[in-house]
Amino acid sequence: MRLDGVPPNHVTFVGLLHAVTVRDSVEQGKKIHGICLKSGFSLEPNVCNSLITMYAKRGSMSESERVFSEAPQRTQVSWTSMISAYSRHGDYESVMNWFNQMLSEQVEPDSITFLSVLTACGRKGMIDKGRELFDSMVQDYRIEPSPEHYSCMVDMLGRAGRLEEAEEMVNQIPGGPGLSVLQSLLGSCRTYGNVELGEKAAEGLLEMERKDSGTYVLMANLYAEKGQWEKASRFKRAMREEGVLKKIGFSWVDVDHAADGSLALHGFSSGDMTHPMAEEIHGVAGFVGMEMKFLREREVEWYECGVMLESVGCIG
Repeated sequence: MRLDGVPPNHVTFVGLLHAVTVRDSVEQGKKIHGICLKSGFSLEPNVCNSLITMYAKRGSMSESERVFSEAPQRTQVSWTSMISAYSRHGDYESVMNWFNQMLSEQVEPDSITFLSVLTACGRKGMIDKGRELFDSMVQDYRIEPSPEHYSCMVDMLGRAGRLEEAEEMVNQIPGGPGLSVLQSLLGSCRTYGNVELGEKAAEGLLEMERKDSGTYVLMANLYAEKGQWEKASRFKRAMREEGVLKKIGFSWVDVDHAADGSLALHGFSSGDMTHPMAEEIHGVAGFVGMEMKFLREREVEWYECGVMLESVGCIG
C-alpha cells in the first residue's frame, strides 16, 4: 500500500494494531505506533483505543496509561479499554480505581465495562461487590445481562463454593444456560465435590455438545474422587464409544525473526516432535530442568543449614 503511494488513514492503523495485538507482536506494534505519530493519526480516538489495548495485552500498562493520558477525547471505549486491560492482569484494585474514576467523569459504563469489572471481582473473590455491581448493571443502567455476564457470575459464586446461589443464577437465565455457564458450574462442582449438581450440569452439556471431552473428564474425575468407581468407568467408556479425544494444549512463542523481518511464531504441544529443531528444543528444556533441580536442592541445603545454625544460636 505504501509502495503504491496510497496514504494510510485511521482505519488502516486500527486494522494493523488489531493484527499485531492478536499476534502478540509488541515490537511491530511499536513500529506502527511510530508511523501513527508521523502520520498524525496517533490522537485519533479509535487509534488511541487500539494502542491502549495493544500495549496492555503485553503488560506495558505504563504505555497504555501514557496513551490514555495524551488522548484528546476519552471516550467510553477508552475507559473500558483501560479497565479491561487491568482486569486481564487480575489487578482488582486498579480496575475499581479506574471504574470509579470513569463514573466520576460522568462516563456511563456499558456491558463490556461491567463484564471486565465482574471478572476482576471474581478473580479477587469479591463476591458481594460482584453481586452489587451485577444488580446495579441491571437496575441502574438497564443493561440486559449477556451469557458472558451470567457465566462470570456463576463462575464467581462457584469459585467461592456458593453452589446453591450459582444454581439459582443459572435458573434465572432467560432461555436457559449456555455452554460456558454450564462448563463453569461443572468445574466448580468438581472442585467442591458436588456430585448431584455436577450431574445436572453434565446432562445439559452433553445435550448441547456430546463431543466435548471436558465434560467426560470432569465427571469421571468427580466420581473417582467420591469413590464412585463404576460411574467413573461408565463415563470413560462413553467417552471411548463416542470417539471423544482429550484436547491437547498448545503454546506459541515468538523466538526469532523471519527472513522478511517479521517475528516468526512457533507452536508447541505436549510431546510434539514435529518442529524441525525438536531435538535441540528438548535438549535445552532438559538442561533447564536440571538447572532448576540443582538450584532447588541448593536452596533446600541452605535452608536446612540456616535452621541448624539458628538452633545452636549462631544466627537469630
